[in-house]
Amino acid sequence: MKILLIIVSILIIALVLLQSGKAESASSIITGGNDDLFANRKERGGELFISRLTLGLGIVFFIICMFYGF
Repeated sequence: MKILLIIVSILIIALVLLQSGKAESASSIITGGNDDLFANRKERGGELFISRLTLGLGIVFFIICMFYGF
């Protein structure tokens, strides 16, 4: 069970790092130069798949943690 938890954790970390950032650069975050940071953006193709896979793995991680806790 611990091995499965470690594998899911590593996959979640990798998928989060693969997702595209909402801000263009770090300087625009600090200066507030990006006005459309929270604008509605539709994910398509690969982004949508990665986002849904991250959500699914997050749910699996939560279930494994709950099962492992009891």
